[in-house]
Amino acid sequence: MPKNLSEFPQENYLNRELSWLEFNGRVLEEAADRTNPVLERIKFLSIVSSNLDEFFEVRVAGLQEQLYAGLEPQDFPADGLSPVEQLDRIEQRAHRLVADQYQLLHQELMPQLRESGVEWVRLEELNPTERAFVDRFFNTSVYPVLTPLAIDPGHPFPHVHNKSLNIALLVERKQASQMQELFAVVQVPAVLDRVVVLPGSAPDRLRFVLLEDIIAANLGRLFGGFRVLGHTVFRVTRNTDLAFDEDDAEDLLQSIEENLRQRMRGDAVRLEISETADERFVQMLVAALDLQARDVYRVTGPVDITGFMALHRVEGLRNLRDEPLVPVVPAAFASATDVFDLIRSQDVLVHHPFESFGAVVNFIERAADDPQVLAIKQTLYRTSGGSPIIQALERAAQNGKQVTALVELKARFDEENNIVWARSLEHAGVHVVYGVVGLKTHCKASLVVRREPEGLRRYVHLSTGNYNPTTARIYTDIGLFTARPEFGEDTSELFNLLTGYSQGRRWRKFLVAPLGLREQVIELIGREERNAAQGKPARIIVKMNALVEPTVIDPLYRAAQAGVKIDLIVRGTCSLRAGVPGLSENIRVISIVDRFLEHSRIFYFENAGDPEVFLGSADWMPRNFYRRIELMFPVEDPKLKNRLVNDILPVILKDNVKARMLQGDGTYLRVPREEGQEAIRSQAVFQARARESSRVAAAGTGLHFVPIFGERGQPPSDQTLENGGEPGTASRTAPPKVRSPRSRKRTESR
Repeated sequence: MPKNLSEFPQENYLNRELSWLEFNGRVLEEAADRTNPVLERIKFLSIVSSNLDEFFEVRVAGLQEQLYAGLEPQDFPADGLSPVEQLDRIEQRAHRLVADQYQLLHQELMPQLRESGVEWVRLEELNPTERAFVDRFFNTSVYPVLTPLAIDPGHPFPHVHNKSLNIALLVERKQASQMQELFAVVQVPAVLDRVVVLPGSAPDRLRFVLLEDIIAANLGRLFGGFRVLGHTVFRVTRNTDLAFDEDDAEDLLQSIEENLRQRMRGDAVRLEISETADERFVQMLVAALDLQARDVYRVTGPVDITGFMALHRVEGLRNLRDEPLVPVVPAAFASATDVFDLIRSQDVLVHHPFESFGAVVNFIERAADDPQVLAIKQTLYRTSGGSPIIQALERAAQNGKQVTALVELKARFDEENNIVWARSLEHAGVHVVYGVVGLKTHCKASLVVRREPEGLRRYVHLSTGNYNPTTARIYTDIGLFTARPEFGEDTSELFNLLTGYSQGRRWRKFLVAPLGLREQVIELIGREERNAAQGKPARIIVKMNALVEPTVIDPLYRAAQAGVKIDLIVRGTCSLRAGVPGLSENIRVISIVDRFLEHSRIFYFENAGDPEVFLGSADWMPRNFYRRIELMFPVEDPKLKNRLVNDILPVILKDNVKARMLQGDGTYLRVPREEGQEAIRSQAVFQARARESSRVAAAGTGLHFVPIFGERGQPPSDQTLENGGEPGTASRTAPPKVRSPRSRKRTESR
């Protein structure tokens, strides 16, 4: 990739890493939002820690490699910051973020939990029954698992696994009339639950202690004859980015397995340690781990807040969580007797998690058992344990069908799971392939070839999200079912590319990376710029997870300068500066952080009054355009296009409860809501609409949405957006209302 791709001055771009930290700040805002139930707030607080873990494991680790080893970056930042400048700014923002996180934990969340009947107690606060339970638990379940590790000339500093929780201690013994002090380490066993629920907890009340506190109280038993002078809890984050040469790998699966074993031993990039730790512990660990002072994060405890996610999963305490989501059966499927008859007669759009992922599972399961189905081809990037899709593919192969699964072994942090699926599928007789050398396969596609009276017919499912029934309940994604011949032909071409040596491809409908997707996106943006210059209707609306690629940001700037109104819904990292006079005052960027992770990718281009709408798997980032197999595909059915343009996008753009707007300096502020203006929370609206659509479908009637973009799918005027124009709503019912955060009670709409 060339070094200098951006045409505008460096100050017109936001740094990718700092923008990502701002996203994590928005997640922290949800933890601080008192309108969220307390266990949901704890969940968001835990997500902040989990996100920071991955940020240090990959992004900070990469910058440190560039700085210390002189490695050339894969992608040069358009903002021009050097690795040392980025690390300095990351240090400032990340330390402030962690400090805010712990302040929120101790000053608000723990007191609120206690008031709600969930109490984190110290060992000295236990009653006699609880104390007896803890002692018995340590003796029978903890002590046999522990391994004390001395640190002396005969015992060098032990390898501390990535993200494992550990206790460092200083012990003293008498040696030849002299008192000798020695360091030691005890790892907190990851095989045991960190949150230890105490006996006597009722369904609506719970008392718990932390595993590390139990171990710390019994350290003397591990070092007989020594006196424990002090201890502290610490945690190390390591570089976990796998790096290997695929061209030289004779067996990709074996190479990744070998690299996974090295992941736990990568270079240390961060040390988290208790704020009360003696400075001697810090100095010892920094020296042993080869870290610098800025890599040390002293926290007010407990170290590693991700452990509190266990509270969100504990049974009971339903009044402290959001109402559980019950996805509805999509209206089209509710009235269908056969999935293939349905898809043959019409394209179908499914909006997850509001509409059930069961429609996708049923499609694969039906294909596995249908004697007329000859072949199934499937991409698998991330999937879940006990996946019904994996089971269906295995059953299909055992039923004698030609089954091919593209398993992406390089899906970061899911490599080990995917190796398991790959071997299981191979054992069942599925043809398992790992994609194109040097590229990750990130597109989401499923192809079913079926024998029918008029000949072979291809049925296709394409999606913005993974074939993962678990994340399909917590990520917002959109899937398309179609039997359109051109889509089937393109999907066949796609799998030929992934499994063989296909050349000379002619895409009929698909836009594919790295085979021209970036160039076609630039052309679509350029067309809007030309239309605006000629006085034709021009508008761009894009929903995605990240916007980093400078060669796409630049055309957006030019289009905005030509008068194109641009709305960007970017959940996470955004390197574009919005609202800058003379540069981007026609660009608005919002980010929605809510109960469900915004993951769908939608692309709207006005096209002089004949809108084109696409869905896809790719964000606009260098890795998606250059180093991944990605897919962007049009939605052509008028009813489905109408749903995206007149129903889904306007609601998202009008969110004034969970949406934040990007400022020119890179910060985000909540979208303002004028006094008396109705609160619109897009995810709550979609959930209410899905229920209503399902109810109407069950009653055997149709549901018509009144368009907000106009009959030809044109966007609302800027005046409509600014003055609170209502999003498209079902004509059969009043618009779903979401009360303001101050007055809203816990209703089913959450």
